[in-house]
Amino acid sequence: MRAVTGLWRWRHNPLRRTTDLVEAWVALVAAVVLCVAVPVAGWAAGSSAHQSLQRAARAQQQGRLETAAQVLRPAPAPHGAAEASDQAAEQRFRRAVVARWTAPDGTSRTGTVTASRGSATPGDTFPLWTDRDGRPVPAPLARDTARAHALVVGLTVTLLAGLGVEVVRRLVMRRLRFRRYARLDRAWASVGPDWGRTGTGS
Repeated sequence: MRAVTGLWRWRHNPLRRTTDLVEAWVALVAAVVLCVAVPVAGWAAGSSAHQSLQRAARAQQQGRLETAAQVLRPAPAPHGAAEASDQAAEQRFRRAVVARWTAPDGTSRTGTVTASRGSATPGDTFPLWTDRDGRPVPAPLARDTARAHALVVGLTVTLLAGLGVEVVRRLVMRRLRFRRYARLDRAWASVGPDWGRTGTGS
């Protein structure tokens, strides 16, 4: 609104400078871009991310199968300080156990997997995701999670695009301001030495 008011005010003003008109146009264009182009860019990025993530979620759900695994015993502790530190951090929520599960082809498999602390006692069962060959894999991406990630992408692009527009606007305004100051300095240098003398301008 200020940009439109500025353009209207400077249309026929005899004191209007070129930089004043350019500043008003820059402000108007920036306002239009912020209100129209930036939301469209965020929506496009979010929609694209949503479609990609949904395809990935469907592919993972088709290629991964859920089965029940039974805990046989706790897994051996890792060797090394770094591994022990990582294991200690992970054990706050999950524990490594040796478990047995049934592969999609009906064969029995045994291996080291992670289970929640509440399902890490020998004899407990817990859900386990495997690929078509029976190897343990992470759980497939949930569609709600994919939707949330796409929303974050859209909001991030919107914020970054808006920030970029504002940065460009400020840089242009700064450049115009410097040019105006340079013109004022040149004008003052031409009339300053004679300022206040009798007959100046006659």
